[in-house]
Amino acid sequence: MKRGLIGAVAVTALLVVYLVAVAGRGVALLGSGEAIGVGLGVAVLVLPVLGVVLVAREWWLAHQVQAMADELAATGGLDADTLPRSPGGRVDRAAADAQFEVARAAVEAAPEDWGAWFRLGFVYDAARDRRRAREALRTAARLRREARAAH
Repeated sequence: MKRGLIGAVAVTALLVVYLVAVAGRGVALLGSGEAIGVGLGVAVLVLPVLGVVLVAREWWLAHQVQAMADELAATGGLDADTLPRSPGGRVDRAAADAQFEVARAAVEAAPEDWGAWFRLGFVYDAARDRRRAREALRTAARLRREARAAH
């Protein structure tokens, strides 16, 4: 098992423990029988539900990203990470900017190509723009699902 996966599973397990504890407090507040306690209990129970939804969404994205990477690798469409890095592991900014321009141009040329969006997501990730990386990967996953549904 890869270190990143082990770390993600460990953090998810800790979050589940926390969410169970929060849910327990919410249930206890519901059982108080007082209007304020019941109101707070309902409010507190929203947090674990929201947490489960968000964690499930991230695990689903991780699963989809792996499936897309496997498919692209099988067809030769997965680019190797060749960006030069500093000794600390940071990507060379000029090289990342050049790769970004290529990836962005590919998306603009073929906005329905999930593979282009996938590659753009990883260019964003290399530039440490995690929000845009996730957006691009979610777009890639959606386009891939739509393409599969059309066939």
